[in-house]
Amino acid sequence: MISQLLGRSIKSSARNLFSNLAQNFGEDLNVVIEQPAHLEHGDYSTNVAMQLARIIRKPPIEIAKMLKIQLELEGKCTNIVYKVEVAPPGFINLYIDWTQWAQRSFALPSGSGEKTIIEHTSINPNKSAHIGHLRNSCIGDTLVRMLRRSGSPIEVHNYIDDLGNQLADTVVGLLNIPSTAVFSRFGDFCWDIYSRVNKEYEHNTELLEQRTKVLQALEEGKGNAAWIGAVAAERIVREHLEEMDEFGIQYDLLVWESNIVREGFWASAFSLLKQTKQFYQETSGNLKGCWVLKKPPSTAEANESEHHVADKVLVRSNGVLTYTAKDIAYHLWKFGLLEKDFSYKPINSDLWTTAGNGVRSSFGKADLVINVIDHRQQYPQAMVKQALEELGYYRQADKLRHVSYGVVSLSPGAAEELGMDTSDGRSSYAMSGRQGIGIKIRDLLDRMEGIIDDKRSDKQGLPSRMIAAAAIRYYLLRFSLSTEVVFDLQQATEITGNTGVYLMYAHARAVNLLNKAKAELDRIPLVPEEITLTEKAEHALIRHIAAWQDTLYEACRELSPNRLCNYAHELATLFNNFYAACPILKANEKKLALRLWLTSQFKETMGDALNVLGLPAPDRM
Repeated sequence: MISQLLGRSIKSSARNLFSNLAQNFGEDLNVVIEQPAHLEHGDYSTNVAMQLARIIRKPPIEIAKMLKIQLELEGKCTNIVYKVEVAPPGFINLYIDWTQWAQRSFALPSGSGEKTIIEHTSINPNKSAHIGHLRNSCIGDTLVRMLRRSGSPIEVHNYIDDLGNQLADTVVGLLNIPSTAVFSRFGDFCWDIYSRVNKEYEHNTELLEQRTKVLQALEEGKGNAAWIGAVAAERIVREHLEEMDEFGIQYDLLVWESNIVREGFWASAFSLLKQTKQFYQETSGNLKGCWVLKKPPSTAEANESEHHVADKVLVRSNGVLTYTAKDIAYHLWKFGLLEKDFSYKPINSDLWTTAGNGVRSSFGKADLVINVIDHRQQYPQAMVKQALEELGYYRQADKLRHVSYGVVSLSPGAAEELGMDTSDGRSSYAMSGRQGIGIKIRDLLDRMEGIIDDKRSDKQGLPSRMIAAAAIRYYLLRFSLSTEVVFDLQQATEITGNTGVYLMYAHARAVNLLNKAKAELDRIPLVPEEITLTEKAEHALIRHIAAWQDTLYEACRELSPNRLCNYAHELATLFNNFYAACPILKANEKKLALRLWLTSQFKETMGDALNVLGLPAPDRM
């Protein structure tokens, strides 16, 4: 990466400067190399002189001048930097020799080689999936693509909670709520049943009591209710997988919660936890009879909410396990810390599932675990980390990452379209499976496909449904992770501006240009002998292309997919500006070679970015 090359050179010059000044050099000096917002401030810049001012006790501008002289004396960066300038209050601006840059190959730093398990999607298998679930899947799948692109070995898990309250509610509904409505998919039928049974609970206490019995039956795996739950969950999971496949989302392993319980994973975890001081059975109070994992007094929250207190319960007084308990056992297995393993069966050539009677395989035993779960699950995730620490697995606890994100809610317009009362004037409305309020993934995809199809004059390129899936995926990725996405149907179905369609059109435009110039490309060098940039649009484009690997590296380090969206949108905008400002096919021969090469570099870079984001890189739209 170009920024690392420049950073190493400046750090070496800083070390020599310290030696000349007879001062000790701090090896922990963090040399940050960035691209200035304005071209006139250089291609890259660093503020390292301002950091050094506290140590050398000179004005930053003087230190920057000394570093500039040191760089020039040592010939640092001379093979790629043709000019170094100093700017107040102490910036060092570097100007790249783009001919030298084009003739060199830059690569991402080699990965650590750590095996990484990424868990994402993990939708309750009790009804059709909605767009909130899809945001999780798009974030998780993009993290997978990012880290694989950087060279890390990745294993992708989808955790299936087939013992939870939500599935129990659906089973209770299937057994007790009559329905004659017609649905094309089983998950949609269960969506209706699930909301109806939750309404019935409000005045039917006997039905609510039945949920507890169904939960116990699901956990034991015996009887009619358990079989109905198993069949319903498997059917719905297959529908979820079909939906995710349309968005390019794939998994390596489905991990069923029932296998964790029935095959003794929790029993092994329970045995380990009982040896710790913070895990014990309450003997009084509201939690009497429950097994709880308490935080040590020094770290316990002073005013913990009722919700957090409940999250500490791992085994309820009636013996039913909480989600957190099973998650602790699952993570002990993820890190290879239990002397147990699942059996596995293939679903297809690329996807496996845990099974009661399958074969052995090499899943699990991760060095790093990344869980994509919304911000509401922050406390349960902290409890899993605490359990690892209580058991003495500090390294594994440190290697457990929670990628938290804001939930998806509905804009007033979308809520009103779904029949919600929006008279209170709120800015957003939460989706609720219990109330049957939400936008199903399949419904949104059908709607978006129709909009794309209506707006297309040329339908010889990508199928409208593929374009629609890409547009939805990009819409859910482009927001900062911490942002609550207020989903608006009109905004989500736009195909101009900062959209996936805009990016794909830019790529297709570049391919079309290169196809038209095939004869010229056959007689000009693959890399121009000399790159002379006379137009601002040329300079802005090549500079942004050069930043791709740095951006990908930082996005991987921060686990931040939206950084890639920002990069790709700016790249598409800069290319379209270049296309408008600089004649390409009608340029003179010298300019033609440069501009076709720039177009080719854009195509390759945008194609790489689209692939990492999980969008098609089309030759034609």
